[in-house]
Amino acid sequence: MKAFVLAAGLGTRLRPLTDHIPKPLIPILNIPSLFYTLFLLKQAGIREIICNIHAHADAIKNFIYASDLSGLDISFSEEPIILGTGGGLKKCEKLLGSDEFLLVNSDIITDIDFSVLLRHHQESGRPGTLTLYATPEARSIGYVGVEEGLVKDFNNRRQTNLVSSFIYTGTAVLSPEIFRFMKAEFSGIVETGFTGLIDNGGLGFYQHKGLWMDIGTMQSYWQANINTASIINGLATEMTLAIGMHPHAISPEAFISPNVEISKSVIGRGCHIAEHCTIKNSVLLPGVEVKAGSTIINAIVDPYSTTVIEEPKQGKNN
Repeated sequence: MKAFVLAAGLGTRLRPLTDHIPKPLIPILNIPSLFYTLFLLKQAGIREIICNIHAHADAIKNFIYASDLSGLDISFSEEPIILGTGGGLKKCEKLLGSDEFLLVNSDIITDIDFSVLLRHHQESGRPGTLTLYATPEARSIGYVGVEEGLVKDFNNRRQTNLVSSFIYTGTAVLSPEIFRFMKAEFSGIVETGFTGLIDNGGLGFYQHKGLWMDIGTMQSYWQANINTASIINGLATEMTLAIGMHPHAISPEAFISPNVEISKSVIGRGCHIAEHCTIKNSVLLPGVEVKAGSTIINAIVDPYSTTVIEEPKQGKNN
């Protein structure tokens, strides 16, 4: 089985970080976000992977080629003009062939067991299965309408009035049947492929109950690094076995002077922190230099900018 990884997004909600770093390479606990997806694919025995790319395309290819990802055959579908989730997938119809394939977003952190998902899909006999996740924030994120074990709607776009606590996780198993309903132009997969399957054979779903988060905004990116670090660190052993790297808060390639106070923070490769600094609840991306006596609290810092993050209100579910 092959996998198609959506990695062509502009990452506009992560600006200014994505002005200089490709969204799929934005690090979560010092591991590029894309690599969490690659880890899960390899763990499930999926070796052939196609990534669509657009912004900073050369940087993504060069980084992947320079990484030690033995056992994975990764190819790229470059989009000089971005095609969206629908057009990007349609462009790779011939590459994906005539078999079922796994579709995964590159901007999620999860522990979905793809092997279990695949078995669930195969037992359903449906042309497609979406992985859904229940959250109290479904209305604000965009809920999925379900009925009798099938996906019927997305945020009531089809006027079904079906409301649920489920959201789409950006992970699905799909039959090549989906390509009948897709367009070779800029388009969304929901309006084309998913809707086509709903009306032709049915679109099933699998409920994931473990770790799942989207890191597409500055707030969610900060939370993944700071508030969910202990959960993500739980993947460390399996990640090391699969791809030879693991999440970690302090890069061994960072220079930290004496008399520096660091708490609940992530320090990236090549960072240089001078004496008498205080860093709390913050993420320092690779290459950041911090002058002596500086205080950084609740912030995301790259070599070009600092973004202060407002902490979630007490009791809010994240």
